[in-house]
Amino acid sequence: MAQLAVTINGRSYQIGCEDGQEQHLLGLANYVDARVRELSASVGQVGEARLLVMVSLLIADELAEASGRVQDLQTAASGSSAIEAEAATAERLERAARHLDSLAARLEAG
Repeated sequence: MAQLAVTINGRSYQIGCEDGQEQHLLGLANYVDARVRELSASVGQVGEARLLVMVSLLIADELAEASGRVQDLQTAASGSSAIEAEAATAERLERAARHLDSLAARLEAG
């Protein structure tokens, strides 16, 4: 397992990732850092933990919108019922939320 230093909001965090996933993780960290900087510019420094939670929620919202669009396309293509599509979307969002919680915990423990 590789260890990688990522910087978010000017603070360095050591994060573990699978070998070969370093560039992907750096890209994700750069995206999160950019979102933190955008939000920080708009709301000011509200405390690091709160800022990271707010950014996590914004990113989760982006993910929810993207998942919804993908699900709509899949539903249209496969003819699945709306109830099945909503249940599948809800499950994906729950998994994403658990993943974001895990990442936030690792970042705060950093």
